[in-house]
Amino acid sequence: MSDWDSKSDTPDWGAPVPGGKDSSGGNSGSGGGQPPGSHPDSKEWRLIEKTMLSMQTEAKRGRRWGIFFKSLTFLYLFALLFLIRSPFDSGTDRPAGKDHTAVIDVRGVIAEDQDASADNLATALRRAFEAERSKAIILRINSPGGSPVQSGYVYDEIKRLRDKHPEKKVYAVISDLGASGAYYIAAAADEIYANKSSLVGSIGVIGGGFGFTGTMEKLGIERRIYTSGDNKAFLDPFSPEREEEVVFWESVLDQTHQQFIADVQAGRGDRLADDEDLFSGLIWNGEKALGLGLVDGLGSAGYVAREVVGYEEMVDYSFEASPFQRLMRQLGTSVGRGLSQALRNEGPRLQ
Repeated sequence: MSDWDSKSDTPDWGAPVPGGKDSSGGNSGSGGGQPPGSHPDSKEWRLIEKTMLSMQTEAKRGRRWGIFFKSLTFLYLFALLFLIRSPFDSGTDRPAGKDHTAVIDVRGVIAEDQDASADNLATALRRAFEAERSKAIILRINSPGGSPVQSGYVYDEIKRLRDKHPEKKVYAVISDLGASGAYYIAAAADEIYANKSSLVGSIGVIGGGFGFTGTMEKLGIERRIYTSGDNKAFLDPFSPEREEEVVFWESVLDQTHQQFIADVQAGRGDRLADDEDLFSGLIWNGEKALGLGLVDGLGSAGYVAREVVGYEEMVDYSFEASPFQRLMRQLGTSVGRGLSQALRNEGPRLQ
């Protein structure tokens, strides 16, 4: 045996330990023929046992969390499916056999992607006119206006439905604001009412944008644009303004303004006062608007239903966004579109 073997610190697990017993009988020191720590009561064994129990506990916890998140995912998908399948427009429940005054709200900006779009308002108007128990329609207006196209669509639809259902009158009631495109719609009604402090009018058209040429020069940015038509880059905000383009654009706005004026005059007739400021884009309170013939009286929707129509019970036929649409709007899906519209030249708006 070498010196290393004879002096080795590694114990021979099968050799008797001094003070112990041999393999045929009793104690053989602390090991009894087994490696240190292999006894169930040893510290190493307890550590291994504790580790195994901890791993088992973590595995159980992981399974529980997995079940929880899977359940949460299923609930989310179920809720999303419910929102998608919900009706995209609805009105307040209508009493089946009770005569009433139909109410339609015109709220916010009048634009294609808003609640007060022509499609939404026209759908609500048709429902109200076709309802057997509705005796009249009130347009409850609180809007700054918006697209002349959308406003014109609604104006024409009101005229069409009035001709089709001559027994049902339409009343426009302006609360806080009934300006530009909103007043365009109101002009199609048989009568218009407002509060003495309501803001009414603003019969005009506006179109504008931004010019960045000075900023570009300071930043050393060169504008490069290529077109196949002389006016394809019409009113480009990154190019110097051209006088002939401005003149042409003003003529477009003036034509739109004249269309607006013509429809208001057709709707209001000789009730309008002979005032040179009437179509200048100015806005008046309800009391002044009454004197100018822009409104027929002062009163709320409730007053009109009770005292003018004669049916105090009001039923809402307004467009109502679905939960899914409201969720998407809250998530800001239109932020990018709104920003891009703000940075480029805007189309004409009634004002």
